[in-house]
Amino acid sequence: MDLATVIGIIMGFGAIFGGAVLEGLHIKALIQPTAAMIVLGGTFGATFISFPLPAVIKAFKDFKIAILPPNIDHEAVVKDIINYATKARRNGLISLEQEAQSAKDPFIKKGISLVVDGIDPQKLRETLEADIMAYEDHTKHSVEFYECAGGYAPTIGIIGAVLGLIHVMSNLSDTSKLGAGIAVAFVATIYGLMTANIICLPVGSKLKIRMKEEVLRRVMILEGLIAIQNGENPHFIEQKLKAFVGGH
Repeated sequence: MDLATVIGIIMGFGAIFGGAVLEGLHIKALIQPTAAMIVLGGTFGATFISFPLPAVIKAFKDFKIAILPPNIDHEAVVKDIINYATKARRNGLISLEQEAQSAKDPFIKKGISLVVDGIDPQKLRETLEADIMAYEDHTKHSVEFYECAGGYAPTIGIIGAVLGLIHVMSNLSDTSKLGAGIAVAFVATIYGLMTANIICLPVGSKLKIRMKEEVLRRVMILEGLIAIQNGENPHFIEQKLKAFVGGH
């Protein structure tokens, strides 16, 4: 579990509701199901229109990645590549065929299989780079989905506030309820801003980070396999790959 995401969500909502209570605002004043329905329904309704259904479904599935990220260990990638390089240097590239069969990662499996098949290094690079680009383009839709939702939410919140004010203005005869009615109307604006700035935009940013980590992992595998195919020294390959991990 990504504690930073969990702590951030708790801290964000806790600061807003806690600050409201400290200001003397009753917590019940911020709980408005109608405003929540307008903001969430309007926000995701507009976002659904912006994306094809498969991208929408994937975006909701990818939400868990922000909280339960996959284990991406770049140091382990370096170790595995060095093991492959050492084995290939001692027994030849054909000895990696067993590694290809036992590999659980489809990207590594495909890369090693191509190396064993003796594909041209340039063709190997082009093939694996195409895979990386396809993954990046596919995953980018989920990032864009949450960024798009984060852009719509504040505007939908304003729409909710205007609807509330229309209701208040249509009942001006009862001035005793005017102040409370206006306060309730603006809860939708708060919901819109919270949805955008505590949920949607941060989740989009977190998914973008996850995507970059996975792309880096695949680039390391790509460079490592090409180096193995070129017969480079395992120690040199290790130093090259560790340069990728420097800032991680």
